[in-house]
Amino acid sequence: MKDTALSSTHIALGAKMVPFAGFNMPVQYEGVNAEHDTVRKAVGVFDVSHMGEFLIEGPNALDLIQKVSSNDASKLEVGKAQYSCLPNDDGGIVDDLITYKIKDDAYLMVVNASNIEKDWNWITSKNDVGATMRDLSDDYSLLAIQGPKAIEAMQSLSSHDLADIKFYNFVVGDFAGIDNVIISATGYTGSGGFEIYCKNSEVKQIWDKVFEAGADFGIKPIGLAARDTLRLEMGYCLYGNDIDDTTSPIEAGLGWVCKFNKEFTNSEALKAEKERTPERKLVAFKLDERGIPRHGYDIVDGNGKTIGNVTSGTMSPSLGIGIGMGYVPTLFSKVDSNIHIQVRKKAIPATVIKPPFYKG
Repeated sequence: MKDTALSSTHIALGAKMVPFAGFNMPVQYEGVNAEHDTVRKAVGVFDVSHMGEFLIEGPNALDLIQKVSSNDASKLEVGKAQYSCLPNDDGGIVDDLITYKIKDDAYLMVVNASNIEKDWNWITSKNDVGATMRDLSDDYSLLAIQGPKAIEAMQSLSSHDLADIKFYNFVVGDFAGIDNVIISATGYTGSGGFEIYCKNSEVKQIWDKVFEAGADFGIKPIGLAARDTLRLEMGYCLYGNDIDDTTSPIEAGLGWVCKFNKEFTNSEALKAEKERTPERKLVAFKLDERGIPRHGYDIVDGNGKTIGNVTSGTMSPSLGIGIGMGYVPTLFSKVDSNIHIQVRKKAIPATVIKPPFYKG
C-alpha cells in the first residue's frame, strides 16, 4: 500500500486511515456530516494525491487524445480543461478523466487512482501516432481546496486573481510560495474552489500555508467519505460504482461528452446507441420515506419485480433524505417516475429526479 506525501500529516491530525485504490488515505477526521457541512458552507481541503497524471506531448499528442477520449479536445485552448471518458471497444468505459491543455502540443490527463495502470496500458496500446507519454503519477500531489469561501481564503497565497479563473479553466503560476503550480477551478463537490497540482516535495509547504491562510475562514481537512457524499449530492458519477467497463457513456448520461464530429474508440457503435435510445439509463432518485439506499440494493417496480440496482446511495447530509443513483429500464427513467428501493425486507418508494440533488 502506497502513502501520499501527506500520509504522516493526516495521521498526526487524527484521521481515520483506510486502504483506497492501493493508497493509505484519510477517510474522515471529525465525521462525515461535519466535514460535508464545512465544504458546503466554508472551505475544506482534500488530499487526493492518489489520482493519476499522464503528460501527453509532441506534435501528435492531440491525435492520440482525440482517438482515445470521447470529448473533442481540439476545442481546448491553453489554460482550459475538459471532462471526458475513455471508451473501450465493447461499449463500456475504461475510465473518466479530465484533460488539461498545458501548452501547444502538451496535455495533462488526470485519471482515477484505481485505474492508473489500466489507463496507461490502454492509452499506450492506442499510441500508434508516436505521441510522447510520461506517467507523472508518483511524482505529483493534488490538493482539492473546495467550498464557497475558497477564493477569499486562498487569495493571499497567489499573485493571480483567483476570482478571474473561470470554471474548468486553470493557470500555471505561484501559489503558497511555490512557482509553476497548476491552480485549476475544478472539483468534485459542487461547492466551488480549486484543485492544486504540485510536486510531492512541495505539497507539505503548500498544505501548511493553505491552513494558515484559511484559519479565519473555518478551514478544515476533509476525508474521502465526505468527498463521496458531496459528489453524490451533485449527481457526479463515481468510476467503479456508477460507470465501469460494462456501462456505456450513453446510458450513463454522458452522451454530452461524446462528440461525434470526430472518430474515437467505438464511436460508431456509441453514436448508433444514442440514436436508437439505450435500453437502460442511469437515474438519480430520492426516497419518499425514511431509509438509506446503499450500493447494490435492488431497485424494484410496484409489484416487487427487480428492475435494476443502486450504484451509489447515501443519507444526504445537506437534505436529510435518502438519495441515490442506479440503472433502470428507460421506461422508468423519466423525471417523476415512481420506483422502489429494496432496503432489507421493505420496498421503500422513491421518485426519479433530475440531478443535482443539492441546488446550492
